[in-house]
Amino acid sequence: MNVPEPDGVLVCWSWIGTIVFVITAVAAAIRPPWFQAVALAVALALFAVGMITMLWAFGIAVNRSRVDAIGVGGLYFGAGSTPKAVRWHILGATSLQAVTGIATAAVRPFTSLAFGTLVWIFGIGMMGLWTARNGEFEPTDDPPPVSDPTDGENGSVGDTASHG
Repeated sequence: MNVPEPDGVLVCWSWIGTIVFVITAVAAAIRPPWFQAVALAVALALFAVGMITMLWAFGIAVNRSRVDAIGVGGLYFGAGSTPKAVRWHILGATSLQAVTGIATAAVRPFTSLAFGTLVWIFGIGMMGLWTARNGEFEPTDDPPPVSDPTDGENGSVGDTASHG
């Protein structure tokens, strides 16, 4: 697979997680007694990793938002901020996760395969993390605040309290 750089490791992990999920979910749909527990463990693990990576991406984006105008669509879906190849890979894997989760849950309704519908959060987390680290955003309108050495708590020039 031709992996886009930088941070190609996130692209690889998004596909590895997707392939492991598809294999275990389909196996559990075909042979529930043998594979249902494994499919549940994989689905919950990928969901947990997705939640962690989404929060991680959010933290990076908050820090970058001082100088970059970052929106949710640009961060988690790569809209206008991520190269086409990266979006294709990570969002393609995410789409496969969503379709597999819904399809296997539909084949075996009211079973633990329903947890597979949460796995797409893994893909969105990977997209968010890639974009938070490497995405290109427009600069914010306001420059970052610069502290004024004369404005402080010691009653210097910046003190506007009345002295009665």
